[in-house]
Amino acid sequence: MTVLAAAIALVGSLFFALGAALQQFEAAGSAKPALLTLLRRPRWLLGGVSIVAGGGLHIVALGLGPLTVVQPMGVASLLFALPIAAALHGRRPSRKELAAAGVVAAGLIGLVLLVPESDGPTVVAPTGVLTLLAVAGVAAVLLWAGSKAASPAGRAALLATGSGVLYGATATLMRVLVDGGWNWWYLLALPVPLLLALMMLQRAYAVGHFGVSFASLQIADPLTAVAFGALLLGEPLPTGLAPIAAAALTAAGTVALARTTPLEARNDVA
Repeated sequence: MTVLAAAIALVGSLFFALGAALQQFEAAGSAKPALLTLLRRPRWLLGGVSIVAGGGLHIVALGLGPLTVVQPMGVASLLFALPIAAALHGRRPSRKELAAAGVVAAGLIGLVLLVPESDGPTVVAPTGVLTLLAVAGVAAVLLWAGSKAASPAGRAALLATGSGVLYGATATLMRVLVDGGWNWWYLLALPVPLLLALMMLQRAYAVGHFGVSFASLQIADPLTAVAFGALLLGEPLPTGLAPIAAAALTAAGTVALARTTPLEARNDVA
């Protein structure tokens, strides 16, 4: 079952990568990619369906195999996404670009495997949910403001990081709903960070530098979920030098991607 779980998770990563690449292709080159405009583009919608399918396969894989096997397979989406996005833009990814993505993936795998598992209850008081939304919202606003003064690659990274923070908050809130018992007030709060995260991510994709934005998203999302897990749920954090080394790898790989991933825009978008 472990081999089957790994295979399903790997296919899920491929679907997730395909969906992200399709959505980036549709958003690339737009000054302000409005969601209502993107929703009218079949290829962008197909990307959304692919992302949902990838997430569903990842959940199935988690039901069949251990987290330590399934989660690293999810990181492979970065390695799948770069060649797919490059093909959509009519080019081939460079060796340096793929090597940088490999460094990010290695660091992410290390971080994922080093996070201790928690068996405690997943319960958050309403004040905790407000804290979750407030912290994520403030962080996203600061990252968005900082992106305005950054280079194109930096802008893509900061916007995608803001999106990852909001997605991480969404994932934490979803865990509270699923594991800690359904609460309709929490359920009503769920679409707010989710919608803002989607909007920020499309802004990041519009800049170009897909490798930078996708890597930043892949890093920020799980790290935010881990941070909120420690802050609100009392979950343990990894200790020692290994997490620092893994974080350094992801940072170095992302910087390398910023230097090697070209600024991409669709030919039919002004």
